[in-house]
Amino acid sequence: MRCLLLSAGLLIMTPTLPAADIDYVKTRRIDHVDTHHGTDVPDPYRWLEDDVRKSKEVAGWVKAQNKVTFGYLESLPERETIRKRIEDLWNYEKFGTPFKRGGRYYVYKNNGLQNQSVLHSLDSLEAEPEVLIDPNTWSKDGTVALAGTSFSDDGRYMAYGVAEAGSDWRTWHVMDVDSRRKLDDELKWIKFSSISWTNDNRGFFYSRFDEPAEGAKFQDLNLNQKVYYHRVGTPQSDDVLVYKRPDHPDWGFSAEVTEDGRYLVLTVWKGTDDKYR
Repeated sequence: MRCLLLSAGLLIMTPTLPAADIDYVKTRRIDHVDTHHGTDVPDPYRWLEDDVRKSKEVAGWVKAQNKVTFGYLESLPERETIRKRIEDLWNYEKFGTPFKRGGRYYVYKNNGLQNQSVLHSLDSLEAEPEVLIDPNTWSKDGTVALAGTSFSDDGRYMAYGVAEAGSDWRTWHVMDVDSRRKLDDELKWIKFSSISWTNDNRGFFYSRFDEPAEGAKFQDLNLNQKVYYHRVGTPQSDDVLVYKRPDHPDWGFSAEVTEDGRYLVLTVWKGTDDKYR
């Protein structure tokens, strides 16, 4: 109900504008037809499914469309009033659900307008929260985010992932929670991976890809994911290869240590192709 009222309120605040003389982008049509069960289905815009990162034509079309869209939106006379009203409605403290790892509790908190929520630790539910990680200090524009945490069973170590500009790539680090000290561990080329600690609290299993070719970090398909074991305090180059399937390059893996610590369970998933569907 609140969402409906807000939407209605914003509509009331926005005056009716005369039809603008907009120079819409002309979109090329092609002679492409798919046949499904004997029925011809024309698809004249199939070329727009080409990878925008590789097709100059698609990238140019998107850029032109955005220019038209934002050129119109930025001309709305009540745009700033609406923006300010939404900001006022969103500006309140937000808390996540507390969770316990080892002997400590943790909770995410946002003061209202922070780009990223801050991870706090508490010795008890009645204690005053203390900042453990504040991702807002990692970049001025808020585009570097905390993208996952995983604690050792005893709660001493916390592995945490960092993502930049919304990328699926994660760089993982390790913190000694007792001393609040960031260790030298830095694990790269990780994407779509679980982090699962061994019961001895000395290390964890994770999945990673090979380092992409120069300039291909965001262009190439990610193939041949492998499972590794990382021991805390050692460089990534020393990590132990646990499992790979070169005969199925499109397979990915999630590795989880069983509760008793005796087994490693691998869940296999199959990747998608290079089409946006």
